[in-house]
Amino acid sequence: QVQLQESGPGLVKPSETLSLTCTVSGDSITTNYWSWIRQPPGKGLQWIGFIYPTSGRTWYNATLGSRTSISGDTSKNQFTLHLNSVTPEDTAVYYCARNRGWFQWDYWGQGTQVTVSL
Repeated sequence: QVQLQESGPGLVKPSETLSLTCTVSGDSITTNYWSWIRQPPGKGLQWIGFIYPTSGRTWYNATLGSRTSISGDTSKNQFTLHLNSVTPEDTAVYYCARNRGWFQWDYWGQGTQVTVSL
């Protein structure tokens, strides 16, 4: 059974970098594409980006500009999100997920709440 688990701080100060790690079990990250997705309070899901760890190639949501970076660690079967220069608008529940198609996902982590605040 494929399982994903997000980990990282639940509180980040404005202008700092948000870093979250997704640990995958039941599948190798080298065999799929893997995404980060978030849901701000009261809003819909927003795709952040995804990675193909075998090549390291990444794709990002242009609305987040150059603030986003996703990397993979195949030795640990993990992939990590870095979002820099955060503002309160980056407050959301953050999910990692396995891609099944370009913008389709079949396995999700439980999600982790990240709040940007002083």
